[in-house]
Amino acid sequence: MALGGPHSAPGGGASAGGDGPRRITILGSTGSIGESTLDLVARQPEHFAIEALTAYRNVELLIGQARKTGARLAAIGDPALYDALKDGLAGTGVEAAAGPEAIAEAAARPVDWVMAGIVGAAGLEPTLQAVRQGTIVALANKESLVCAGDFVQAEVERSGATLLPVDSEHNAIFQVFDFDQPERVARIVLTASGGPFLNWTRERMAAATPAEAVAHPNWDMGAKISVDSATLMNKGLEVIEAWHLFPVEKEQIAVVVHPQSVVHSMVDYVDGSTLAQMGTPDMRTPISYAMAWPNRMESPSASLDLLASGPLTFEAPDLDRFPALALSRAALNTGGAAPAVLNAANEVAVAAFLDGRIAFLEIAETVEETLSRGPQHAICSIGDVLGVDRAARRIARELTMQ
Repeated sequence: MALGGPHSAPGGGASAGGDGPRRITILGSTGSIGESTLDLVARQPEHFAIEALTAYRNVELLIGQARKTGARLAAIGDPALYDALKDGLAGTGVEAAAGPEAIAEAAARPVDWVMAGIVGAAGLEPTLQAVRQGTIVALANKESLVCAGDFVQAEVERSGATLLPVDSEHNAIFQVFDFDQPERVARIVLTASGGPFLNWTRERMAAATPAEAVAHPNWDMGAKISVDSATLMNKGLEVIEAWHLFPVEKEQIAVVVHPQSVVHSMVDYVDGSTLAQMGTPDMRTPISYAMAWPNRMESPSASLDLLASGPLTFEAPDLDRFPALALSRAALNTGGAAPAVLNAANEVAVAAFLDGRIAFLEIAETVEETLSRGPQHAICSIGDVLGVDRAARRIARELTMQ
C-alpha cells in the first residue's frame, strides 16, 4: 500500500515479503529517530541487515553504530570529517564516505526499507533518492513534504514506492484511516501535547530559555523538534504534511491540544464514529509499525494502562499565544512558495534561538516577517524549491542578526 498524492488513495508498492532479513538504510542514524530505529534492530537482529547509516557531524557515534551493526556503508555529511570516519572504521570492512553526495548515494542504494530521519530541508534530496528506488520509505522527515510535497508524491507514483508516515500523529491516522472509502471521512484530528509552555503567558514565554524550550514534558526528541513543539510550529508543519499524505481537503484537518499524549490522533467519520490510535509516548511504537509493515512486531514500548494514565483532556489551541500554527495554516492556504519559505525561516529562527541570538517569541515573528518578504511565486520544480529555500534563509538570517 503506497500513500498517493493529496487527492488520491494508496495503491500498490513494496511489502515485507521474502525469507531473509530485511535490508535497511537509516538516514540520520545518530538522531533520536535513528537511534530508536537501531534500538529496535538490535532487539531482532535476525530480521534486519544494515546497508547504510548516515549522519551530519556526529562522527564518533556513527562509527560506533557502523561497527556494532556491520553496516556496509557509513556516510558523514561534513566532508571535513571523512578522515576521522575512515580511520575509525579501519579494518572493519565498512565503507566510509563523506559529503552531501555521499548521503544521497547512501539513500539511493537498493534496499527493502529506508528510514528517512534527517531533520529539516536537508533531508529532501536524500528522501527523494530513497523514493526513486521504489522501496518502502518510512518518512520521519516531514519537511520534505512541507517544502516539496507535490514533487515527492509524484516520485512515489512514478517509482511505485511505499511511503509510510513515522510521525506519531500521521502514523496514528494511517492506522485508522479508511483508504478504501475516503469520502466517508469527515475530518482528521491531529493531537498536540502543547509542549512545555502550554500554560505559560506570553510574558513568561518572552523570557524562555533554550533549556526550558527543549524540555518536552512527554517526548524525547532532538533540540530542533522540541523547540518546534514549544512554539506549536511542529503541529503546523504536520498540518501541511497531513494534507500531502491523506486524501482530505485542507479544512478537514483539525488540531486539538491533548497534554497527556495518549491519543496520538483521530479520524472522524460521517456516521459520527471517531477512530483513535492510542499508546504511550514512545517513538519506537510508530517506528516499529513502519519497520514491520504490513505486519506488526514486538517493541519495548510500554503498553497503555488507562487506569494509571489519569484523565485525558482536550482543548483548542491558543493561536494568540502560539501564532506559529496560524502561520502554517496560512502558508498551506497560500500555497506556491509559502510552505518552503515557512520551513526555511523557521529552521533559521530556531537555530538562532538555540544559539541565544533571538528570544523565544521572535521565532514566530521571524517566520512571519520572512513570509511577507520572501518569494511568493509558483513552484514548478525541485530547483524552484531549493531556490526558495536559499532565498528565505538569507532573509531570515538578516532578521536574526539584527
